[in-house]
Amino acid sequence: MQFKDYYETLGVKPDASAAEIKSAYRRLARRYHPDVSKEPGAEEKFKAISEAYEALRDPAKRAAYDQLRARGFRAGEEFQPPPDFGQGFGFDFGDAVHGDPGSFSDFFESLFGHARRPSRNGGRARPHNEHARIEVDLHTVYTGGTQRISVHGRVLEVRIPKGILPGQQIRLAGQARGGGDLLLEVAYRPHHQFRTEGREVRVTVPVQPWEAALGAEVSVPTLGGPVQVKIPPGSDTGKRLRLRGRGLPSTLPGDPAGDQIVILEVRAPAPQTEAQRKAYEELREAFR
Repeated sequence: MQFKDYYETLGVKPDASAAEIKSAYRRLARRYHPDVSKEPGAEEKFKAISEAYEALRDPAKRAAYDQLRARGFRAGEEFQPPPDFGQGFGFDFGDAVHGDPGSFSDFFESLFGHARRPSRNGGRARPHNEHARIEVDLHTVYTGGTQRISVHGRVLEVRIPKGILPGQQIRLAGQARGGGDLLLEVAYRPHHQFRTEGREVRVTVPVQPWEAALGAEVSVPTLGGPVQVKIPPGSDTGKRLRLRGRGLPSTLPGDPAGDQIVILEVRAPAPQTEAQRKAYEELREAFR
């Protein structure tokens, strides 16, 4: 196993401020995020910068890591964590994996995993991680928050990061049987109104024939609550209207949210009275 230089990965100096580290991560994450980058090896680079940021954004992890660098360890050198590494530092592994890097490298786990969960039998074997697939509510993904989920026969309160996408993982440290981590792969629970495509949210909205023909202002549901939307005159079934920023938020700091697409569906109400039936007949005659 080789030592990793997290400062070098983010392109910052070892004395960089927390703000400089965050800024470097944002810049690189936008460049290499697998959803947008076409560069060769973008996914691996994104994982590397996400891991580096995970180590350096937390003051305790960064301080412990800096101690190693002070002992002369450098990138590419063969490495085993010293027996006293991490003493005096309280590592917090309760958060979700930042930016969905997937499983961290053996180097990261050997440092912070070793400090957090020493083997109960005194050996060097690590506890095994467990995997599960969970369904989360779309509204919780939109706002972020906690959701009660049943996993492997247990009911857990899981923090759902705002904007997390299907296929991304949430890491629950030490929650697997035997002391390993529980890795939860996210799927969206089907919603009665909304559908998603990446960060784009789609909804079908019924409109009356006169609203479509003459134009109107109608109430449209969004994950953030109903909004008033103008229907252009001469609209027809299938017409799409875009609501900027009304889709799912991004997990990357500073990135814009997705859009919501409103799909119009013109529905003619069935006549309930003689006057309504007559109005339809007059309409038929007017358009002959």
